[in-house]
Amino acid sequence: MRPVQMVDLKQQYLAMQAEIDEAIRRVLDSSVFIGGQSVEEFSQHLAAWTGSRYVIPCANGTDALQIALMALGLEPGDEVITPSFTYIATTEVVALLRLKPIFVDVDPRTFCMDANALERAITPKTRAIVPVHLYGQPAAMDEIMTLADRHGLYVVEDNAQAIGARYRFYDGTERQTGTMGTIGTTSFFPSKNLGCYGDGGAIFTQDASLADRMRMIANHGQRIRYYHDLVGCNSRLDAIQAAILDVKLRRLEGYIVSRRQAAAAYDEAFKTEDRILTPWVDPRGTHVYHQYTLQLEGVDRDELQRYLADRSIPTMIYYPVPAHRQRMFTQLGAGGEDLPVTDWLTGRVLSLPIHTEMDAELTERIATAVLDFIHKN
Repeated sequence: MRPVQMVDLKQQYLAMQAEIDEAIRRVLDSSVFIGGQSVEEFSQHLAAWTGSRYVIPCANGTDALQIALMALGLEPGDEVITPSFTYIATTEVVALLRLKPIFVDVDPRTFCMDANALERAITPKTRAIVPVHLYGQPAAMDEIMTLADRHGLYVVEDNAQAIGARYRFYDGTERQTGTMGTIGTTSFFPSKNLGCYGDGGAIFTQDASLADRMRMIANHGQRIRYYHDLVGCNSRLDAIQAAILDVKLRRLEGYIVSRRQAAAAYDEAFKTEDRILTPWVDPRGTHVYHQYTLQLEGVDRDELQRYLADRSIPTMIYYPVPAHRQRMFTQLGAGGEDLPVTDWLTGRVLSLPIHTEMDAELTERIATAVLDFIHKN
């Protein structure tokens, strides 16, 4: 019987092995391992695919967020509003740059930033908003961008989990996540919907001057070699990873379809079980299902996880401890906000396996095991 994995990267690789191996061979033959044609071509193709005017590749998604915030010229103590219900990288870079994270609650349906909570959190010290398109679903960008425009704030989209998702504004305009704010960022960590075979990331913007500044920051603050105009860092996407990503980018639309098919199968299996709330999709956006996350009501989540693990079905909790309750922030005098929805979700969410290589047999096996446990308890 086929083993169940949260993400089956081995089978994904085997489906395109010849293309991947040839792409890597071309880089090895060129001996250009940093920068060069592979990185440039992937950047151009990604810009065309997303609709972003400028794409700046970098070493990972955390660096992408850090470089984006550095490029905005924020000062220590400036406030940056972000959800607490997210991976720590989103908020870690805020503290790293000596900015002040202001944590806000999320919408219990989408898991993304609550626009009403955002509005209440804005103060004269607020300089930027970092919405997270969590699990593959867009945040409420209509409301977020309206508030940002009203208060003169930057918007840095954390799009690490939602590349390829789309959002339709009330005026009918439709954009991909990561291309709507001042700057967008993403990660190419191997398990991401568009993932490489190591670390990688990218930054998106429509602004030429910001693009130039971020390229400099990512390259030790230099535009011309050995002439350093800014304090920067060393954050580069290597050529082998770019070549791999270029192959996978051509398949990304198909990957999204596969994930949606798996999600639909789960939705159908759980539709009559009132103790399971399946992912809600905002009609203004599309979901690309980086994660398929359930909300459980009246179910012992730990026991369910153990039950599934005993049947070789992995699950994950994204995320068991939200940022506003992490020790790293309490030590810095941040965090501790009253975020009831976030705290409520951390005790109830459970993510099931979802990936591009899933078929009906796998989703049925997983869903049946979940329902067997619930019906026995």
